[in-house]
Amino acid sequence: MLKTTTSVVEGREIEEYLDIVVGEAILGANIFKDIFGAIRDVVGGRAGAYEKEMGNARTIAFQEMESAARSLGADGIVGIDIDYEVVGQQGGMMMVSVSGTAVKFKR
Repeated sequence: MLKTTTSVVEGREIEEYLDIVVGEAILGANIFKDIFGAIRDVVGGRAGAYEKEMGNARTIAFQEMESAARSLGADGIVGIDIDYEVVGQQGGMMMVSVSGTAVKFKR
């Protein structure tokens, strides 16, 4: 399935706009990752454990959005927006939300 952050696709004409589709993923950060991340913040460097979890959350969110588009019979999703948030008490969870418009392209 074609996915893009743009509202048009070069060389493809949109035949029908089906609906807005969304995918969301919320992942908790466990205590060990929190401790490791805090140490990284103090001594510098990248927090690989957090980066991996954010990547996992993004993958899940995109899969959900694509599944919703497929259920509508879409060929693609245009105008995709990706949002990242820290939620929960004391920022204990990470959320990725993606949304876009499911479309059918002219054949």
